[in-house]
Amino acid sequence: MLTTRRSILLALLPFVTASAIHRAIPGNAVRAQEQPLITPSPSSWDPTKTEKVRRGIFSDIGNEIGGILSELGSSIPSYVASGIPNFFQDFPTGDSVKSSLGLADDQVAALPTQVLNIPGYGNWTDQGWNLRFHGNVYKQPNISQSKLDDLANVFLIDTSVKELPPDQATQARNLTAEIFVLQQDDESVTFNLKPAPTAGASGEEGGGGAVTPPGGDQQIKFPYKTTDQGDYDSFVQIENEGLEDGNSTSDVQRLNVYTEGTDTGNATAYLVPTSGITVISDIDDILRVTRIYKPKDGLLNSFARPFVQWMNMPDIYANWSRSIPGVHFHYLTTTPEQVTRNYMDFIYKTYPGGSFDTRPLNFSDVDATLSIRKFLLQKIFLTYPKRKFVLVADTSNFDVMRDYPQMATDFPDQVLCILLRNTTATDDEDWFPYNTKGFKDLNQQSYMFFNIPDDLTNLNIAAGHCLNSTVKQDVTFDYQGLPWKKKSTASTSPIITTWALLILLGAMVFGLGI
Repeated sequence: MLTTRRSILLALLPFVTASAIHRAIPGNAVRAQEQPLITPSPSSWDPTKTEKVRRGIFSDIGNEIGGILSELGSSIPSYVASGIPNFFQDFPTGDSVKSSLGLADDQVAALPTQVLNIPGYGNWTDQGWNLRFHGNVYKQPNISQSKLDDLANVFLIDTSVKELPPDQATQARNLTAEIFVLQQDDESVTFNLKPAPTAGASGEEGGGGAVTPPGGDQQIKFPYKTTDQGDYDSFVQIENEGLEDGNSTSDVQRLNVYTEGTDTGNATAYLVPTSGITVISDIDDILRVTRIYKPKDGLLNSFARPFVQWMNMPDIYANWSRSIPGVHFHYLTTTPEQVTRNYMDFIYKTYPGGSFDTRPLNFSDVDATLSIRKFLLQKIFLTYPKRKFVLVADTSNFDVMRDYPQMATDFPDQVLCILLRNTTATDDEDWFPYNTKGFKDLNQQSYMFFNIPDDLTNLNIAAGHCLNSTVKQDVTFDYQGLPWKKKSTASTSPIITTWALLILLGAMVFGLGI
């Protein structure tokens, strides 16, 4: 079924009605801050000045995958190595959706324009503050509930929308509707910036992760039109009046970003000082319960069920927000952008406020899929060469296990700590092996594999104290958590372990949180 997902989805679309979803357009009235939304991929990256010419994200992503799948043996079926077993991948895009719906140009023109806006980060340069704006302009047709159910069922395993509780069915339909949009190219966007009184949920006044500046009100006309996929992404120089200089303050300053002409494009941006500490955090299975290593649970937990925090991890982040002066939180998930709106809402209701990066919407090759995390990590490291970074994630992410230690090797003066939840140690159903060979040459005091959030409670990460001596490490610098070593019963015969390996490779290539 997975191999024909795109054809199934497109086959269903001709039965969808094409009437518009009507949304209010704000006037001069006071607008309440909306939770930030995840939006599609970058097109310009230079953090030190406003670009004159846009660049494509994938032209900058090199071929870094070479041998990742072959490392695990030539007996892996070719359909696995080619990336066919996937979950949230191969979504129909604008032209495909338009064609399948049978929409004429005048019908599309009648639909209201909407905007997805990702919470960006800004850096201080010799010209002042540069702020990254990134997002996507799109139009959304109205899809009837019965057809939304048909489309949503493609993403569910051993169940259907009709079998879900009402709230979960509603979430599955909403998420499905977000997938089937018409990206708008050659569009101009304008933003209004205002001081943000609050964003996040650390328990502190304002929500943590930043302070509210005394000024910053201004209008920014984005200097480039959207790409053929509706994307916009570039650093833009903003006016500094009412804002603290980034080389003279330790506080992260937050600004609300309102997109002109629609109430769908609101977000919060973060002006991050030249020096200080940034926590870069994955989300799935470290901040929330996802279980991406169990495909049925992973899909339900991402597609239908309410997001649930992982144990008392919010307390850890709230403590860091209170105790580390000027800490900046950056949430980097490589979940596809079309299905990550709920991530934004969950983070801002549960954790300190912060900027976001996510997996670009459209790319077709395995190289780009497995390179995107490193690409995004490098960009933020290069944007803040004087800041220190704490990297947080879990062992079920193949690219994390490769890229985090590589960042410590490439940027030895910037990585303070690497903190990884060992999912195989706390969940017997996690059969994902993980590779620790990248940590072999690192200072063993600079990283820790932990089991529960309380393992992090007394760490002084600001001072580079990353290891809790009471937590057993047992790092072999090789593949660990192998299912045939983890289980010794007859149930983990070659059939079971092969299935576990297929799950591993499917998630490695096109998984929910990888």
